[in-house]
Amino acid sequence: MERQERAYYSRKVMEEANNPQNVGRMSKPDGAAEITGPCGDTMEFYLRVNNETIDEISFYTDGCGATIACGSMTTRMVKEKGVEEAGKLTSQDIIDALDGLPEENLHYGKLAADTLQKALHNYHEKGINKKNSGHPARKPDRSGR
Repeated sequence: MERQERAYYSRKVMEEANNPQNVGRMSKPDGAAEITGPCGDTMEFYLRVNNETIDEISFYTDGCGATIACGSMTTRMVKEKGVEEAGKLTSQDIIDALDGLPEENLHYGKLAADTLQKALHNYHEKGINKKNSGHPARKPDRSGR
């Protein structure tokens, strides 16, 4: 992010945007989701779960620095947390952890929270499908619905 953006965003947003954690796609995740937000940015989350605890989480986005910051902070907030606890994470929790976002960027927190919730849903769905059919679960729905 450039000098002008430093005056606009909190120090935490700048740190996460410039040095994001847990970036990248994951092969054979236990749960995954992709949502394209109304701004056109796409967020993806990938989960590996062991004993209902998120052992690994990664994200990928084609978005701006604020989107990257939200994705990175989300992964740091839920890594090594229980699936149930992670499911309670809200966009406001993400925004607060970043010491706020400008009004016009609040939707990036929602995009991150919604994509995480969808990945957790996909994880649960895969578990149900495996129990019911013995067949691998279908790929995650990428429509954003």
